[in-house]
Amino acid sequence: MSMFELTGFQRDLLYVIAGADRPSGQQIKESISEDVGEVNHGRLYPNLDTLVERGLVVKGQHDRRTNYYQISEEGKAAIRQRREWEDQFVPFVE
Repeated sequence: MSMFELTGFQRDLLYVIAGADRPSGQQIKESISEDVGEVNHGRLYPNLDTLVERGLVVKGQHDRRTNYYQISEEGKAAIRQRREWEDQFVPFVE
């Protein structure tokens, strides 16, 4: 799975999930809303489902009512590949 096949919003979700410890959908929504503005359920959950379907994120259950999302090994590899690609064009700047 290539990061180029994802939308910018999906990439952002992947980074939020990678930086958290098994966040719930609500926690992801709160984190990303701080930067991109209010995100509604109709936008959030279909995009999370896409990440799960593509094998970049694993979905599990905290309890009967709350799911969690966790980056998969494939998701970590996709982020590494994306960062390597970005570094070709925008090297680290201090």
